[in-house]
This record gives sequence, structure tokens and C-alpha cells, in this order.
Amino acid sequence: MPGCFKKTLFALASLVSFVSFILIVVAMGTPKWMTGKILCKTGADLVNATDPELVKFIGEIYYGLFRGGKIRQCGLGGRRSQFTIFPHMVKKLNTGLHVIIILFLCVAISFSLVSFGFCILNAIKVPYRAIKGPAGVCLWNFIAGGFLVLAVTSFMAAVKLHHLTERIASFRENVFQFVVLEERFEDSFWLCVASATAHAVNLLLIAISGIHFPKIKTKTEEANVTAEDIMY
Repeated sequence: MPGCFKKTLFALASLVSFVSFILIVVAMGTPKWMTGKILCKTGADLVNATDPELVKFIGEIYYGLFRGGKIRQCGLGGRRSQFTIFPHMVKKLNTGLHVIIILFLCVAISFSLVSFGFCILNAIKVPYRAIKGPAGVCLWNFIAGGFLVLAVTSFMAAVKLHHLTERIASFRENVFQFVVLEERFEDSFWLCVASATAHAVNLLLIAISGIHFPKIKTKTEEANVTAEDIMY
């Protein structure tokens, strides 16, 4: 049986793994990975709008991995609309990169659950096989954290290099052209970053569990043997 100190560390590591799993699921299911402000350039150019008048042509957009919405401002008031990435908008985006981001997150979810199970196992007993012990727990956390980093990096590449926000804003816009004025990574994106950090914390906890602390020995008083004690 593992000691009390190791039990506590592995129980804490299992909790962190489960929290990481929840964070990824919530992040994938929410449409607030990115928000931004979009300018209806065509409408502004038609009326030669100056700085004070540009407000009437600046709308908003938000989106996640599967759905989103925008407020379209082209001088006639705001028009709200919602959209889904699959199946219609995929042709407008970099399909391969978008699917890879989702696959990376799915793999991270799987290994977060594997890490959770192995942490519970190590908190209950000492496994006979090394892959089921701390080495295995470190491996699963490293893989989960690595795929999360890849997913986050790929999403940033889609936004910055492949102009994801501009592509989504211009979806099904045959007349008006939209320009992105501002972009912000939102809560769902940062949940994935927090999940990757959680796996790094788990690696630290497992490393601490392998430290062998010296045992504190109490000095016993030496018995003074006298001649009278020998007689009795």
C-alpha cells in the first residue's frame, strides 16, 4: 500500500486530471473562443464615412469550433445572425487545420481520463508494472498536455496566419466586404490553456511523489547498567 503522503498526492493528481477533462469538454462545447469587431468596408466606402460615422458600420463577431454569431452593421442598423461551422462553412475555412484542432482536443480528452484512472489506481495500491505506476501517469499527462498545446497553437495559427475571423465574417456575403478591426481570444480558448497547465501541475506532483524524504529517528536513551541491576 502507498504511504499517506503518496496517497494524497495521487488523489490530488486524479482531481486535477478530472478538472482538465471538464475544462476541455466545456471549451469545445462553447462558442466563445474568439470575439472581434468587424467593419463593413463596402458600406463605409459607399457613403465616404468619416471617423464619427464609422460606428454605424462596425459590427461584432464571436465563434468557437462548431458555431458562432455576428452582428452585421452596414449603415441600416444591426442585424444578428448565427451560423454553424459544420457542414456549410467548412468549405470557406482551412478544413484540414480545423478538423486537426478538434482531433487534438479529442485525444487530450481521452488521455486526461486515462490519467485520472491511473492516478486513482496509484492512490489505492502500488502497481506491479512500471507503466501503471508513476512513469505511466507522467506519460499520459505529458501526451494530454502536448496535444492541448498543439490544439491551442493550431487555433492561433488558423486565426493569425489563415485569417479565420475574416473568412467567417465574409461567409455568404456576396455584396459587402468585411475587415477585421479587433480580435480577442476568449474564455473557451483560455480554458484549454488552463487545462494544459493542469497537466504540467500533475507532472510536478508525480515528481514530488518520487522524492524519498529521510525518516526522522528519535534517539533512545542508553540504559545505564549498574552492578545492582546485574544482581537482580
